[in-house]
Amino acid sequence: MATTINKQRILLQLLTVAPPVAATEEAPLPVLEQFIYGLCREDATPEQAHRAFKNLRERFYDWNEVRVSASRELEDAMAGLSNAEGRAQRLLKFLQEVFETTFSFDLDGLIKKGVKQAAKQLTRYQAANDYVGAWVVQRTLGGHAIPLDQSTWRAARRMGLLEIEMEDLEAARASLEHSIPKAKGAEFTDAISIVAENHCWETSPSCGNCPLAGECPSAQNCVSAGIESESAYLVKPR
Repeated sequence: MATTINKQRILLQLLTVAPPVAATEEAPLPVLEQFIYGLCREDATPEQAHRAFKNLRERFYDWNEVRVSASRELEDAMAGLSNAEGRAQRLLKFLQEVFETTFSFDLDGLIKKGVKQAAKQLTRYQAANDYVGAWVVQRTLGGHAIPLDQSTWRAARRMGLLEIEMEDLEAARASLEHSIPKAKGAEFTDAISIVAENHCWETSPSCGNCPLAGECPSAQNCVSAGIESESAYLVKPR
């Protein structure tokens, strides 16, 4: 089991070596747009998500035009993201549901309800999942949440920030939120996704070239042993 001291050392290293992410907005996005950005951001780097979101805003007149557009057009705008087809379908369902319930594309009224109630209401949308809800809480609602997608989960387990045996999503997110200060939440989310994209791949990760190799227990074990199998990278931290 990784000690609290080890986790904090790894977190410090992660936040130190990961390339900084340039701000894409001068102010937090409105709730509806942040939800859409979250749909783009899950299992994607900041650069990939920003490019897809920018395409959606520039290629269509407004969100209503997006709502009535063909799924294929949205897939083209979201090219470069994994499962662009599935993301496009979720986006269409979300905008349609918002329109049918509010007759507008403004969800900022949720901010007045408080973080907990707003997050609960957001998760009622069919297109929502735990990641998108946590993303909006972190980026626009002002709460403390760590969005946890498969890339983050994988890298966090290998680094020892999460226990290998932990399979419950809610428990894993709560554990990270306990270890990571609110003020560092957004920075952590961006940093770990960049490391996951550049080095901590699902299969045959580039541990030897990873800037965290000196602290990551899985990298140390696997590089020293010359192991290449996927299972070897999910080892219990020493």
